[in-house]
Parts: sequence; C-alpha cells; structure tokens
Amino acid sequence: MGAIERLTITLPADMAGLVKGAVDEGGYASTSEVIRDALRDWKLKRDLQLQQLAALRVDIDRGLLDVAEGRLVPYDRERIVERGRKQFASRANSALPRSRKRT
Repeated sequence: MGAIERLTITLPADMAGLVKGAVDEGGYASTSEVIRDALRDWKLKRDLQLQQLAALRVDIDRGLLDVAEGRLVPYDRERIVERGRKQFASRANSALPRSRKRT
C-alpha cells in the first residue's frame, strides 16, 4: 500500500452512521477501510469523468474546425426531428424481446 498518512475528517452524522454501520455489519474491519473503499470508487468515477470530458473537448475542437473550414450543413429542424424519431424508434425496437419486435 505504500506510506500511510493519518488524516482527520469530519462527517455529517448520517454519513458517520453509514460508515460505522458498514463496520458493525461486518463488511469492513475498520472505518478506515470504508473510507479507503469509498475513495477508490470516487477515483474511478472521477477518472471516467475526466476521460469523458477529454472526449467532449475533442468533439468540440473537431466541430470548431469544421466551422472554420466551412464544412457546415444548413439548419433543418424537420430533418433533425425526423432523425431523432428514427433513432428513438430503433432503440425502442431493439429493447423489445425478439418475440415482440415491431416490424
């Protein structure tokens, strides 16, 4: 695990109760284990958010480059609505069991 550093944290009573309850139920040996597990989950979530943000930045940069180079499609509300309806229908149909698929 590497070097250990002691931290003192303050939690609202309901959160402290959850941490103590997890230990009392036998899921963890100590409150420190509960906090370490929660921090590992937080780190995974944060890493995923950072990856999604980086991907979004790439998409934004690509879009801005398209605008700068004149690669534009005129705004057509009806085309966009129809495309959305088709995507929704496709997703709704793929979620149905095989015996109930729409044709």
